[in-house]
Amino acid sequence: MTRNPLSKKITEIKPSGIRKFFDIVSEMKDAISLGVGEPDFDTPWHIRDEGIYSLEKGRTFYTSNAGLKELKVEIANFLERKYGLEYDYNHEIMVTVGGSEAIDIAMRAMLDPGDEVLIPQPSYVSYLPCAKLAGGEPVIIELKAENQFRLTREELEAAITPKTKILVLPFPNNPTGAVMEKSDLEALVDLIVANDLYVITDEIYSELTYTDDGHVSIASLPGMRDRTIYINGLSKSHAMTGWRIGYACGPEVILQQMLKIHQFAIMCAPTTSQYAGVSALKNGDEDVAHMRDEYNGRRRYLMHRFKEMGLECFEPYGAFYVFPCIKEFGMTSEEFATRFLEEEKVAAVPGTAFGDSGEGYLRISYAYSLEKLKIAIGRLGHFVEKLRAEQKNK
Repeated sequence: MTRNPLSKKITEIKPSGIRKFFDIVSEMKDAISLGVGEPDFDTPWHIRDEGIYSLEKGRTFYTSNAGLKELKVEIANFLERKYGLEYDYNHEIMVTVGGSEAIDIAMRAMLDPGDEVLIPQPSYVSYLPCAKLAGGEPVIIELKAENQFRLTREELEAAITPKTKILVLPFPNNPTGAVMEKSDLEALVDLIVANDLYVITDEIYSELTYTDDGHVSIASLPGMRDRTIYINGLSKSHAMTGWRIGYACGPEVILQQMLKIHQFAIMCAPTTSQYAGVSALKNGDEDVAHMRDEYNGRRRYLMHRFKEMGLECFEPYGAFYVFPCIKEFGMTSEEFATRFLEEEKVAAVPGTAFGDSGEGYLRISYAYSLEKLKIAIGRLGHFVEKLRAEQKNK
């Protein structure tokens, strides 16, 4: 009898529920995917050019573990300019391999076995496994459509126990597109402080916000800076998913330990990408504004079409997703998504891929051209009519 080569902790973690639909789509002729959380724009040319130039100059060495000084300076400038956040580039900012690495190492640096991590869901698939792998106990807060999938003070208060250490704030939210405005965040602050909690705020979609007031970070509110790990990156805002540049900002005492893990596990983020990132943050504001306007047009088109077909969907003000409700059809999200793919050749992600509270919803990404969206939503309209006719004939 040979011993099991695998860790019990890792084998108990479910694989991501997003991928399986795309494996089917790639084999299917004429299929349209509305599932991927990735901008459809090319990385702006000046950013690619900077990457190419760095290669031509032979800048292919390791950078310091925390990242290129020039990039950290630009991150500090960007955060102050955009969100009024002030961080010392030398001690309070580190460059990571995408925002995902920052989430992972923040939890590993902060959690002891048994510490509870509050994770509002539906939300990005990585928080829960990262908390478990770091020895923490994930505690799910189920967000509700009637609150526009925002985290309320009452929901937070009900979830806090003496073991709670970290609150994850996943806004603007993937998959719902929900945002937390300043007043929503302010309602949580005294609870966080009174219970001595730390916040990991994942603001990767901060630049893709469609409210009049724009995005506000909880780290900018009084009393929150020193108990917040702020995570962001260039993947979504600057169409740089494959470049793998994220960053974490926060108190030096926490960042030092995150850097230690990063040092042993990663060494440094890709050098070419870091040079490109300098150009993105220094000269990329217009590119981001252009992409945001495009996304906003698509978002409004989708909301208009859902209204036309009588499909219930709260209006999202962030990221590039809509989260329509499919409860009227009396099937699970998984069943709906499977039939939609098989019968109409359109892939969308079941809401349950983002937590049990996503049941009865479907995530549709609008990081696709308007032409493609029009065809796909036409097929959705046809599918919805067909399902309603089936229900009538029952």
